Amino acid sequence: MNSIQLLPIGTVDQSLLERLSKALTAEFIAGCEVLESAPEPSFALNMARQQYSSTEILASMTDRPVSAEARILAVTSVDLYIPILTFVFGEAQLNGRCAVVSTSRLRQEFYGLPANASLLVERLVKESVHELGHTLGISHCVNYECVMASSHAVELIDLKQRSFCRACRARALAFRK
Repeated sequence: MNSIQLLPIGTVDQSLLERLSKALTAEFIAGCEVLESAPEPSFALNMARQQYSSTEILASMTDRPVSAEARILAVTSVDLYIPILTFVFGEAQLNGRCAVVSTSRLRQEFYGLPANASLLVERLVKESVHELGHTLGISHCVNYECVMASSHAVELIDLKQRSFCRACRARALAFRK
């Protein structure tokens, strides 16, 4: 991957995107730019669930012009789901170009706790690296500290590091060649 494009969908704090951009640039050693914001994805809203289909959002992103070596990461504040799970923090196309992450359940406020901006950034970086890792063809890792470990609860995100373990790093580097 030679570049990452961050696509804010709906209302996303600009300073949060800037901090994410810096972290992704450092992790992937790739340029990262923040694109113009896209409207909230009303087409993906499931009224019964009051959540947005991450799969539909991903499908809508595939028509965006992006080079083969670039990745596009949508960042949104809406609550995401896939049909077989109650919620997801994000979703990506395995070996694809597109991924999406949500800040909704990464926020302490979602769980009735006081806001914590630095914890939100840390969680968002971890989930973003995780989803971009999937676009590189990296599957879930059994090392719970690796950013590629599966996270079905926010507490599991907090246990992870923000970078790849040695084995996953090798897979990511192999993709770059």
